[in-house]
Amino acid sequence: MGEFERRKEAFEAFFALNETLRFKALARRNRAVGRWAAEKLALTGEAAERYAEGLAQAQIDGADDEALVARLNDEFAKAGVDASDHRIRRRFEAALAQAVADVQAGR
Repeated sequence: MGEFERRKEAFEAFFALNETLRFKALARRNRAVGRWAAEKLALTGEAAERYAEGLAQAQIDGADDEALVARLNDEFAKAGVDASDHRIRRRFEAALAQAVADVQAGR
């Protein structure tokens, strides 16, 4: 195997690893935001965990960040929860930073 082939395979492996870590971090982020939202919506126990998993699954099913923010805005509005777009986005940012740190640390 030549140098080019080794480099190509190393790059492909690196890309695959990065995508796996990105996926794990986004799923963790969405679960964390889902737990926060569930608390705001006064959901507890099993219902709160189902809600958090549902938010994680929504992104797996193709929803982007904007769709998730819109979903939370709608659900908060229906429940009378005061939360701005900015506050929701900041929660996503903070949860992503923590999720990336956790994934990188192997937690």
